[in-house]
Amino acid sequence: MQALAMLDAILEEEWQYRYYSFNANWGENAQMGSMRNGSGDDFFTLFDDAGCFLKGFDHESTMSPYRETPLRTWPGVLDDVPVQFESALKEPAFSMQNTTFCIWRRAGDFTWSHGDIDYPEGEDDPDGSLWMLSALDGGPETYQSFAEDYHELEVEAGAVARVFAHEPLSAELLAAFPTSRSLRDVVLDAREIGYPVGP
Repeated sequence: MQALAMLDAILEEEWQYRYYSFNANWGENAQMGSMRNGSGDDFFTLFDDAGCFLKGFDHESTMSPYRETPLRTWPGVLDDVPVQFESALKEPAFSMQNTTFCIWRRAGDFTWSHGDIDYPEGEDDPDGSLWMLSALDGGPETYQSFAEDYHELEVEAGAVARVFAHEPLSAELLAAFPTSRSLRDVVLDAREIGYPVGP
């Protein structure tokens, strides 16, 4: 999430037009990453001492809370969230009423978990998690393809890989991207994101 936010910051000057963002100082011992596509879909990730909590919302999903009046989250999606993540469930910024999927991984866990859910039949991605989380596969080519589509810029997969590896930000690294942003301005974003900055 940090790398994706850093890549978007390099390519897009205006924060409100960025797809991915990350705040390394979200709270005491807490960091937060998010994705917003501007069309009503988003996901939020909370990293704290309890582990990692991630919730997402696909507004066109079959499992959307808006399928009923009053709103109702699909059974099982939030029912089994561990008590350690209670603060995340109450976080206003996460808009928990808008949730189609939720996963978590407690500190010390070896795998990710989700609730006991009876998914709709006949759909490959009923909650939107498949397409929304696909960028987290760690593949530079995945972001390269995204940048060409969303930012309409040609980005080298090798340059993306350097950011995925958390190579410290420098003028030389910035020059590997099709951006007009100054190093000084990108450094300010990097500090908020928690991305390393070179000397």
